[in-house]
Amino acid sequence: MTRKQSSQRRTTLRAAALIASAAVVVVGVQTGSAGADAQREAGATAVAFTGSQRAAAVQEAQAAAAGTAEAIGLSSQEELVVRDVVKDADGTVHTRYERTYKGLPVLGGDLVVHQKRNNGARSTTKATDARISVPTTTPAVAATTVNRSAVAASDAKAPAASSARKVIWAATGKPALAWETVVTGTQADGTPSELHVITDATSGKQLYSDEAIETGTGNAMYSGQVTLGTSGTGPFTLTDTSRGSHKTYDLNGGTSGTGTLFTNSTDIWGDGTPGNRATAAADAHYGAALTWDFYKNELGRNGIRGDGVGAYSRVHYGNAYVNAFWSDSCFCMTYGDGANNVKPLTSIDVAAHEMSHGLTASTANLRYSRESGGLNEATSDIFGTSVELYANNSSDVGDYLIGEEIDINGTGAPLRYMDKPSKDGKSADYWSKTLANLDVHYSSGPANHFFYLLSEGSGAKSINGVSYNSPTYDGAAVTGIGNVKAYKIWYKALSTYMTSSTTYAGARTATLQAATDLYGAGSAEYNAVAATWAAVNVK
Repeated sequence: MTRKQSSQRRTTLRAAALIASAAVVVVGVQTGSAGADAQREAGATAVAFTGSQRAAAVQEAQAAAAGTAEAIGLSSQEELVVRDVVKDADGTVHTRYERTYKGLPVLGGDLVVHQKRNNGARSTTKATDARISVPTTTPAVAATTVNRSAVAASDAKAPAASSARKVIWAATGKPALAWETVVTGTQADGTPSELHVITDATSGKQLYSDEAIETGTGNAMYSGQVTLGTSGTGPFTLTDTSRGSHKTYDLNGGTSGTGTLFTNSTDIWGDGTPGNRATAAADAHYGAALTWDFYKNELGRNGIRGDGVGAYSRVHYGNAYVNAFWSDSCFCMTYGDGANNVKPLTSIDVAAHEMSHGLTASTANLRYSRESGGLNEATSDIFGTSVELYANNSSDVGDYLIGEEIDINGTGAPLRYMDKPSKDGKSADYWSKTLANLDVHYSSGPANHFFYLLSEGSGAKSINGVSYNSPTYDGAAVTGIGNVKAYKIWYKALSTYMTSSTTYAGARTATLQAATDLYGAGSAEYNAVAATWAAVNVK
């Protein structure tokens, strides 16, 4: 089927109107005869900044950072660096900071300051409550030594280490002077590797490692005839100027660089078959546009970073590469062509999954390891599913299955099931102490299960033609509140209350606070969140 599009934008966006000065955003608050719950949700929903408004908000917060650090009780050796600013419609501002100690980055020291309007009540959410202090900032172990050990710790092909940088490690245990080394190479399946290795600068012991290239899989060529944002009048290019100038490139089997921007003499892209190189490009470009619209219209976020800047997509990566991945270093999404180069991994849910890794990196920055890594992967599954449902595309009907079309295992089964994650044979349905030992794609299970139950409830049912039967840990029935409320609660928690080290227990606290902000303490939604976490054994 032909992918057809126009250089003019054909989709009407529902965006909040903003009136702003250079540094202060002025937003109307819903009033009048609306009910208290409606007013509360409107007040707690994020306002979509333009790029200049966000830049002004960040600049304003940075100018006040020294005073903020003192006000929240940090030592004179510590400084705050603004990373993100989220403003609610009622004027509450959530400012996310990284920390430094004697000029060194504090990994795991991130925090969020929540400030009510008109200098009202202030509260702080911290990744760690530990006091940041080390006896010395002079390392006993040389950078060259830790680089060698970091390379040895990597399973990548042709590993190479960057120059180690000196940091304070505060994400686990007592804060310590450490080295951070980035080891690059290629993983066994062809995915690039950017392994971050943290080494104690006093003892030389490895403290932590995580992979910065975040992978995901899904289906391809199931969107049918779609409208894309393009530029030009002949030749045309896959450049979507209405969505942050997102571009889609052809790597043509390469594994580095951007390749070639898709260009065509007509505004027709692909023919619905993998033999036409523009087919995969059309799917990837369409998925990116849907995700952008979902973020803006449903979550009040102007792009992945909230700054109005689009990422870019690369298709036809490598040879028969059966995966897709997000990389913060290029701020881009990359897609392989799948088995035998005939199943490009470029569907709606894959695009949304990958972009949502960028969203997580720009907000909570959940570390891609252990429980926080599972929450990171679950966030991408949650928003990948939510975008697919939001798209309402008759050729790729929304569901709570991950990778249901690609048949990567050759059995016709999905990669993951949100209603009962253990059906894939590897994922966990419920939280347990051993969860942190699982690969992050499988420790995501309880959070995926939570999201399904919060959206749809427990028990047997059919949704959009798919049968589900979701159990609970204690056998108690759970009633869902709908997908829209569920993803709004998750996004609110992610963007304003989760931090880099959030665990499942922390996610429970964050989502309960988000439900309070959106719907009120003791509301039906709040009670549903509490009951649903109990249903996946997080109490």
